[in-house]
Amino acid sequence: MNKPHKNLLRLITAWRTVVEQYPDAPSLIIAGAWDKRYESVKTAVSQHNLTKKVRFLGPIPNNDLPALYSGATLFVFPSLVEGFGLPVLEAMACGTAVACSNSSSLPEVGGEAAVYFDPTNSQQMATVLLEILQDEQKRQEMRKQSLAQASKFSWQKTAEITLSHYRNLL
Repeated sequence: MNKPHKNLLRLITAWRTVVEQYPDAPSLIIAGAWDKRYESVKTAVSQHNLTKKVRFLGPIPNNDLPALYSGATLFVFPSLVEGFGLPVLEAMACGTAVACSNSSSLPEVGGEAAVYFDPTNSQQMATVLLEILQDEQKRQEMRKQSLAQASKFSWQKTAEITLSHYRNLL
């Protein structure tokens, strides 16, 4: 979670704006394996006076992820590049509202259920997050859409589609 392509520094900048404009915003929870690259993110949190509004959990066991996703007000995925973006799908499968970057595969994964932002624009990211966080009705609708979007993905469906393509080739 701490690699530069995960875009955490811009997320911290956006979160500063969120907290300034919405002091009752929930804490930003950052989960994932820790290494030296996290230090710049922790430094940014301190510099932006966000130590009470940003928590680092470190690695989360897979069996604990559903509880974390389900308990979230909003799942934010600001990555610059992703091969697939499985965490977006996992959050949606737990019925969590999702805001994510409009880059690489993420719009395909999130479909119409997610709200997108330019991952290189912290201000746009903050605007999207604020709109969702301050609108309970919007979040409720996004939760329903998340579940519907996640239901489009399964290993069973993937196998059926793959088999269908193979049959068409024969």
